[in-house]
Amino acid sequence: MRACKKCSRLTDEEICPVCQAPTSQYWSGYIGIVDPEKSQVAIRLEIKTPGQYAFKVR
Repeated sequence: MRACKKCSRLTDEEICPVCQAPTSQYWSGYIGIVDPEKSQVAIRLEIKTPGQYAFKVR
């Protein structure tokens, strides 16, 4: 599993399918966002779409 360096979305690809930025295999923390409009974590991290995200990407 890899994480996008720009939007932190988790993917198996080397290029993020959402924002077309490169991904990294060095990430930590897992966040699953179901409803970004009601999630305080999503609001704080400025996540607008549901999905799986990394907390920190290196």
